[in-house]
Parts: sequence; C-alpha cells; structure tokens
Amino acid sequence: MNFFEGEVIYLNKPYKLSSFGALAFVRTRLSRKLGVKRLKTGHAGTLDPLATGVLILCTGKATKRIEEFQYKTKEYTATMQLGATTPSYDMEHPVDKTYPVEHITRELIEETLTSFVGTIQQRPPEFSACKVDGKPAYKLARKGKEVKLEPKTLVIDEIELTDFNPENMQLSIRVVCSKGTYIRALARDIGEALRSGAYLTALCRTRIGDITLDDCLTLDEFNEWLERAELRVES
Repeated sequence: MNFFEGEVIYLNKPYKLSSFGALAFVRTRLSRKLGVKRLKTGHAGTLDPLATGVLILCTGKATKRIEEFQYKTKEYTATMQLGATTPSYDMEHPVDKTYPVEHITRELIEETLTSFVGTIQQRPPEFSACKVDGKPAYKLARKGKEVKLEPKTLVIDEIELTDFNPENMQLSIRVVCSKGTYIRALARDIGEALRSGAYLTALCRTRIGDITLDDCLTLDEFNEWLERAELRVES
C-alpha cells in the first residue's frame, strides 16, 4: 500500500469522537508508521460527535477524491424522542421545551414521514459548521448570538419508520438522502410536522454510496490492520 500515492480507508466512527478526532487518530499512526511528520489526510463528510458510522478517509493524492465521496448518497438510522426539543436538536444540549404527544399515533407518523420524501427545503441547524459571515454557525450559537441560516435544497430518497414505542414516545427511522442533509434538522422538522417537538437520541451513518458498515474498521481494528499492512514508504 502506498499512502503517499493515495489510499482510501473506511472507518466506523465511534460515539463521542469527532470526525476530526478520528482523522487525527489515523493520521498520527500512519505518519509514525511511515516515518513522516504529517501525512496528507482528509475525510469525506463530517459526522457529529454523538453520531457513529461510516467515515471515509483519503490519504495522499487520493484526497482529490473527497468531493466524489461527498456527493454519494448516504443512508442513516436514527432514533428520536418526541415531545421535546433541544437547542442543537440532539443530546449535546439539555431539553429546552416540551410539547404535547397525546395525539401522536403510528399511523400519523407514517403519514407525516411521506411528506419528507423527494426534493425538500431544509434549514441547517444553528449548531452546525455552516458559515455565517465567514464564521461557523456553531461558534456564534455557543456564544448565544442569533444565527440565521437560509434553507437548502436536498433530496430524501427514502424514509422508513422502523420502530415506534407509544409508551416513551420514541421512534426510529431509516433515511436515504443526498449530500447536505442534516438528520438533526430532519428530526426537528418531523417534530414540527407532528405538531409537537423532537430531537435525536441516536444516529448512525450506515452507508456512503456502496460502502457499508461491514466494509469499515473500528479504531482498534485499524491498529491491527496497520500492523499487518505491507507499506511502500516512498513519497
């Protein structure tokens, strides 16, 4: 393998580790193995720290392929809590508002989800890396400043209700979508469409293009894989 000429690595990003943290983990070990100060490495599509799943890393000249991977269709599984919201639309922040849920049934959820299939407009989360006057929105939001983000056009190819528990008002979905989709924002919008509220409690990216979780290495497996790899060290 020649990491200077370019290799593509598929990782299963763990919970509570940022995408940059996963990238730094791999880059540090590759650089050390290759005897260089810093190997050129990038990732194709950020996952929130509280999300898990498929993260594609490119090294060397293969970093030119990052945009190619970013435009591939993504698949996610997500669990959300109905009847409440948080500022970040996930569990990074505590609940700030609660809403009625007595009217919500499985039939209403399934009917509501169909309205999200196709080309839709979605306003990105305030706690996101979207730029506002050249600054990431999340930095402004964390300072308590008002953040106004314009809706973006994206495509939801499929959305399927995979589980609903009426006792604790939690539901799980599978989503196939285009680049730029924020599942946290989708949870927010589903909650509003149900005349209630919702926030994410779990999120996993299960596929990018044809790459699935079965193709991915955990961080522990990466260490073992790197030990076995036959490396070419010339740059």
